[in-house]
Amino acid sequence: MNPMVEFCISNLANGSQEAFDILEQDSNLDVLEYGCLSYCSLCSETLFAIVNGEVVEANTPSELVAKIYQYIEDNPLF
Repeated sequence: MNPMVEFCISNLANGSQEAFDILEQDSNLDVLEYGCLSYCSLCSETLFAIVNGEVVEANTPSELVAKIYQYIEDNPLF
């Protein structure tokens, strides 16, 4: 089972698309996009993704990628 990384399509449009594109290339991750993840206030303020059910936030796409990998390392599935 791979770690799951979920993105809101509105947040992709707000700047997290670059992070999505990078993470989507990693075959060890399941990267998904949804129309809405119901984090509208967060979505309008920062870049974020849901990683295995937990919110990971960042100010830039590269920082988001780094924080997602760090979260996965710090919180293994098994």
